[in-house]
Amino acid sequence: MNTVETGAVHRMMAALGGLVVRRPWWVIGGWLLLTVTVAGLVVGVGRPTEEDVSLPGSDGQIGRDLLDTHFTGSGDATGQLIFEAGDGRLDDPATAAAITAALTEVSEVAHVVSVTPPSVEAGTISADGRIGYASVRLDVGPRSVTRQLSDDIVAAAAPARDAGVATVPGGPLARQGPSTHASELLGLGVAVIVLVLVFGGLVAAALPLVSGVLTLIVGVGAVGLAGHLTDLPGVASTLATMIGLGVGIDYALFLVTRYRTLLDEGVPVRAAVAASVASSGSAVVFAGGTVIVALCGLAVAQVPILTALGWTAGLVVLVAVAAATTLLPALLTVLGHRIGALRVPGLRRRAGGGAFWGRLADRVTRRPGWYALGTALLLALLAAPTTALQLGQLDAGDDPPGSASRVGHDLMAEGFGPGVNGMLSVVVDWDTPVDGANDPRLLAVRQQVAATDGVAVAGPPAVSDDGRVATVRVQPTTAPSDPATVDTIGALRAVAVDGGRLHVTGAPAIRADLGERVGDRMPWVIGTVVVVSALLLLIAFRAPVLAVKAAVMNLLSVGAAYGALVAVFVWGWGIAATGLDGPVPVEAYVPMMLFALLFGLSMDYEVFLLTAVGESWQRTGDNLLSVRTGLAATGRVITSAALIMVCVFASFVVNPSPVVKMFGLGMAVAITVDATIIRGLLVPATMALLGRANWWRPTRGRGTHQSPRTGTQSDDGLPAGEPNQPLSAGMEAAVHRRR
Repeated sequence: MNTVETGAVHRMMAALGGLVVRRPWWVIGGWLLLTVTVAGLVVGVGRPTEEDVSLPGSDGQIGRDLLDTHFTGSGDATGQLIFEAGDGRLDDPATAAAITAALTEVSEVAHVVSVTPPSVEAGTISADGRIGYASVRLDVGPRSVTRQLSDDIVAAAAPARDAGVATVPGGPLARQGPSTHASELLGLGVAVIVLVLVFGGLVAAALPLVSGVLTLIVGVGAVGLAGHLTDLPGVASTLATMIGLGVGIDYALFLVTRYRTLLDEGVPVRAAVAASVASSGSAVVFAGGTVIVALCGLAVAQVPILTALGWTAGLVVLVAVAAATTLLPALLTVLGHRIGALRVPGLRRRAGGGAFWGRLADRVTRRPGWYALGTALLLALLAAPTTALQLGQLDAGDDPPGSASRVGHDLMAEGFGPGVNGMLSVVVDWDTPVDGANDPRLLAVRQQVAATDGVAVAGPPAVSDDGRVATVRVQPTTAPSDPATVDTIGALRAVAVDGGRLHVTGAPAIRADLGERVGDRMPWVIGTVVVVSALLLLIAFRAPVLAVKAAVMNLLSVGAAYGALVAVFVWGWGIAATGLDGPVPVEAYVPMMLFALLFGLSMDYEVFLLTAVGESWQRTGDNLLSVRTGLAATGRVITSAALIMVCVFASFVVNPSPVVKMFGLGMAVAITVDATIIRGLLVPATMALLGRANWWRPTRGRGTHQSPRTGTQSDDGLPAGEPNQPLSAGMEAAVHRRR
């Protein structure tokens, strides 16, 4: 027997199921209280985000820390108000007067400390005079710049707009993440349709939705609140929403399906609920645990943004598991047989639904070699574009056309050159203090910086009060997302300084360091996630061959996801369908995060399928028959669960953020491949080829198996007796033919 069926987790879940059925209203009340509390806190204090990437130990982070330590107010946010003249120049008297009036109003907005108007002398008005920008310094950091504050500042600039001057926010004022409500509603809408078709009734279909929505409110709300305690990027909540909605519904779907099956067999309500928690609940715990363990593997990368994304997504998965194994059983206990109420006319619930998957399993297991070879070649073709995967960094110029961040980026690039959107700071930590900005040592550094290839402008030096740190602002000749900018950063870091240590910082520099560290750490993360996940499966099924095979299968689905990322976002195949107007680089941390997520999520269906196959193996001792029975028994429900998850993930491709689009597309492709090609074809084919080796154990072999019905020995592929569950007609005929 395996751990899912009889181990400590099974016993623990059986005890939990018994507790829930005895006190269902207590459980429901506790969840309602938790949901209201979290929702109230989110409404009351908000969900702050921080988009600046930190990377302890990197050259860029050292430079940033020096600036924060030696320059007052360097940690406060400074945004821009970008102006574009309709006619003439911005410094024309009438236009300049309107801008001055607008900036006077802006200076009165809460949290605005100072406003520096555009001017030719400061270089903040373009050569043709059409475009300029004002610097708006705030008394809060970037993470505290809310959408409301940005809207208030833009609204205060009405006098400029009244004079025909376009006004666009820039910098932190334009970084407010887009709402995910449209994607959530689209995903929920598709889930409703699939669930109604699966269950044939509104009450049964509503239960997974309730579980999924409460997972969103509690899990994603907790992630948002955590933003008050630590730096979290806006994509953390979006990714948590995707994961929470997908697994929240999926896990509940498996338990509801198991419960209804037991009711159909005549099991009393309370016993059916407890048994569902013990069996399907154990599988949910192992599946969710695998996802969480895979996400924890991201800590090996030592990249704060990946660690943050990992634990926030893991937190939501934990909430989904808790909701599926406590709240859902409590609701089932209260509803009892009324779960079948509100039937939809014209929809007939099919108790089995495994005929198609049974026939497919029959065909695959009769010619496993050909199917294994064919699917392997297909998966290799899907993953082939991965060889062209190159990590890069995105900027606002990659956002969808028409968005505020994209408009502001394009105006700044048009007026001042592409590098203005990714300014760098050359920071020198001197051994002995310099004597002001005109110190010969500092002037020599500035001269070398200005002469460096890829530098468009080197600003005047600034010196800290103690003279120990000096900085020069640098505008590259290329955009932040241009690979040439990374070369410029490297050239600047090679500038020799006598009597000091030079560092290059700024968002492009830190993101370049991030890409380098991700590349260095990727093999370690992959190895850690694969090994730990395989060990977890080994604990669950006590079959080393199955654990290793499952890990390899998951690598194939991840490869297909990477191939889709390259084909769509790098090569531009169908890029217009995503809402972008051209190819974009793949953000450096996306492949690593995708790997951990997909490796864990792909294990979900592996756990549920292998649980069913293992149950049949324990009854019959026949590997081939067990593969067919397991696929037939789980095919319909796993396909429905995968369809929901794919639609949820795909719905986030409409999100304006290119990073969210990458996550949505990559996860949708991987789950599609995993639930169809891998689970429907490659898994049964390889299990048929491996035969009894699937179930080999190093400490206790199973050379033969005594059939529970006939007591005779069975060999590979030849059933020794009748299975405990009826097979489809096609499967039965195949069994007799092979005899």
